Amino acid sequence: MKRGRGAPFRGIILAYARGRRPLRSLGFLCFALVSLAGPGVGSLALGQGVIRQFVGEETSLRIRDPAQLARVPLPNVPPPPTVRDTAQGPLEWRIPLDEAIRVALSNSEIVRVLTGVAAASSGRTVYDAAITNTTIDEAKATFDPRLEVNNNFRRTEPPQAFFDPLAPAGVSLGGLQTTTHDLDVGLSKRNILGGDLNLRIDADTSRFDPGVFPLNPETRSALQLGYVQPLLQGRGAPANRAPIILARIDTERSFFQFKDSVQELVRGVIEAYWNLVFARTDAWARRQQVEQGQFAFELARARLETGFGEAADVAQTQVALFNFRATLIAAEANVLQREAALRNLLGLPPAGPERLVPTTPPFPDSVTFDWFRILELSGQYRPDIIELKLILEADQQRLIVAENQAQPRLDAVTLYRWNGLEGETPGGDRIRSDGGQFTDWTLGVNFSVPLGLRAERAGLRRQELLIARDQANLQQGLHSAAHRLAIVVRDVAQFYAQYEAFRQVREAARVNLEQQRAEYLESREIFLNLLLAITDWGNAVSAEAQTLAQYNASLATLERETGTILETHGVRFFEERFRSIGPLGRLGPERCYPESMRPTPNPPMYPNTGEPSENFFDLNVPTANSSRRVEPPGPALSPPGFTPTPEALPPPRNVGPSLGMPRSP
Repeated sequence: MKRGRGAPFRGIILAYARGRRPLRSLGFLCFALVSLAGPGVGSLALGQGVIRQFVGEETSLRIRDPAQLARVPLPNVPPPPTVRDTAQGPLEWRIPLDEAIRVALSNSEIVRVLTGVAAASSGRTVYDAAITNTTIDEAKATFDPRLEVNNNFRRTEPPQAFFDPLAPAGVSLGGLQTTTHDLDVGLSKRNILGGDLNLRIDADTSRFDPGVFPLNPETRSALQLGYVQPLLQGRGAPANRAPIILARIDTERSFFQFKDSVQELVRGVIEAYWNLVFARTDAWARRQQVEQGQFAFELARARLETGFGEAADVAQTQVALFNFRATLIAAEANVLQREAALRNLLGLPPAGPERLVPTTPPFPDSVTFDWFRILELSGQYRPDIIELKLILEADQQRLIVAENQAQPRLDAVTLYRWNGLEGETPGGDRIRSDGGQFTDWTLGVNFSVPLGLRAERAGLRRQELLIARDQANLQQGLHSAAHRLAIVVRDVAQFYAQYEAFRQVREAARVNLEQQRAEYLESREIFLNLLLAITDWGNAVSAEAQTLAQYNASLATLERETGTILETHGVRFFEERFRSIGPLGRLGPERCYPESMRPTPNPPMYPNTGEPSENFFDLNVPTANSSRRVEPPGPALSPPGFTPTPEALPPPRNVGPSLGMPRSP
C-alpha cells in the first residue's frame, strides 16, 4: 500500500467495510481522524483538545480583563461642593415641594428611595409591570390555533440478497429504490373546556424502481378530523383559565410593587425636602453662634489690651469660638449632604450650577386623626396588603388546578378519516378512488391513573396548606400595619408637642441671650453665662426647626402608611385611570410605552412663598443692637425643562376628608 497521509485512512475504511469488529474499527477511525493533522506532539495536542471539547470539564475561571468590556460613557458632572469649597455658584433654584415631587416622578425610570442621608435604587423600574404583562399573552397562547406543515422528500434503497442461479455464487445483491414526497398539514385548536380539535391532511407520493407495480407512481391521501375531550383531569373552564388569571394576578402584583416603591419615593422626597430645610436653618443658627462667639472673643481681647480684662477670659472665649466654628462646619456639611440626597432622589447630578433652595414653608398647625378611618384605609389601599390579597387569589387559582390534577385521566376520543388512493397503471392509465369510498373512524374512552395518586394528592394538600399560611400572612400584615400606624400617630403627636415646647424654649433662650449679653457688656457677668446662653439659643433654634421638619415628614409617613400618599398629592397612574397598557396603547412604533407616558402636572398641594423655607422660623439675630434678617443672596433660578411655579400662594393644602386630617395653614 502506498505510504502517505491518506493511506492509513483508506485502510481503516476498508477494514471497517469488511466487517472487522465494527466497534473497535469505529474507535480506531475516530483516533485516525484526530491523527490526520500529522505525527508527533501536534497530533497528541490536537487529540487532547478534541477530547476536552466533548468530555472535558471547566476546572478554571476564565475572567476577562475589565478593559475588554464595553465602555459606557460617564456623566459629565462637575466636582461636588464641600465645606472646603466655599466658592459655590450664586445661582439658586428656588424649588417648592410640589415641583420637587413632580421632578422626582419625571425622572423615576428607576425608582429611588431615601436611605438616611443618601438615596438608593429600590430595584423597581417603570418597565416591570409591562414586562410581567406579557405573561398574560403567553398564557393565552395555549388556546391559539397551531398550524403544522411537514414537507419532506426522501429516497430509500435498502439492499437485499436474492437467489440467482446465473450469478457465480448463486446469490446476487439488489434493492428496491423508493422515492417519496410526504406533505402533512395539520391545524389544531384547544378550547377553554380543555378539548383538542385537530384537522390533518396527508398526501404521500411514492415512485418505485425497478419493477412493475399496479400503480407507479402512487399517491395516498387522507383527511382526518379528530377531537379529544377530557372528562376528569384537564376538564372545565376554571382549570384551563387558571394560568391566564395567575398571569393577570402576577401583573397586578408587579404593578402594586412598583406603586409601593413610587409611594416610598414621594415620601422620601418630602422627608429629604424637610431635612434640607432643617439643615439650612441649623446652619444659620450655628453661624450666628460663631458671630456671637467672635464678638465675645474680640471684646475680651480688647479688654485685655486696655488693661481691664484677664487672659483667662480671652482663652475661654477663644475655646468657645473654635468649638462654634467646628459645629458650624458640621452643620454646613449636613446641608451639603441633605441637598445631595434630595438631588439624588430628584434624578439630578450630584453637583450643578445652582443650589437647591426650598421655598415651601413647613406646616405648623396641629392635626387630628380619625383612627378607625385611617386603619380602614390602610387595609384597603396599602400596596403590601393588596399584594397579600393577590397572593391569596393566586392560591385559590392554584388550588383549582391542583384539584383538577388530582383526578384520573379520562378522555373521550373521536376520529374520522377519509382515505384516498391515486396512481398510474402500467398501461399509462391514471385511476383514483372516489370521495368517501374508504373511511376510518374511531370512538372510544381512554383511562389512565397513577395508582394511589400519591403525588397529586400531595400537591393538593400542599396547596391547601399554602392557602392557610398566606391567610395567616395577610392577618399578620394587617396586624403589622396597625402597629406601624400607631407608631406614626404617636410620632406625629410627639414631634408637634416637642415643636411647641422648643418654640417656647427658643423664645426664652432669646430673652436670656439678650440679657446675658447686656450683662456681659457691662462686665456684671462672666463669659461662661454668655457662652451657655449662646449655646442654648442655637440649640433651641435647631431643635425647633428639627422637630417641625420631623412633624411634617411624619404627616407624609402617615399618608404612606395608609397607602394614600399618591392620591393625596394628585398622582394617578395611567393604568388606574384608563385601564390600558401594552403595544396597542402606544402612539407610534418608535415609542416605548413604559417610558413614553411621562407625568403631567399635578395640582399644587403645598404653598410656595418664593422665599427660602427657613425664613419661616423668623431668622432674626438676637442681639440688643441688631435685628437684621438673614436671607441667602443670589438670584432665583428655574432650570429649563421644568414648569415654573407661580409666586402666589396656592390654595391651602387639604389632605382630604378620607384621612380626617384637615391641614390648612
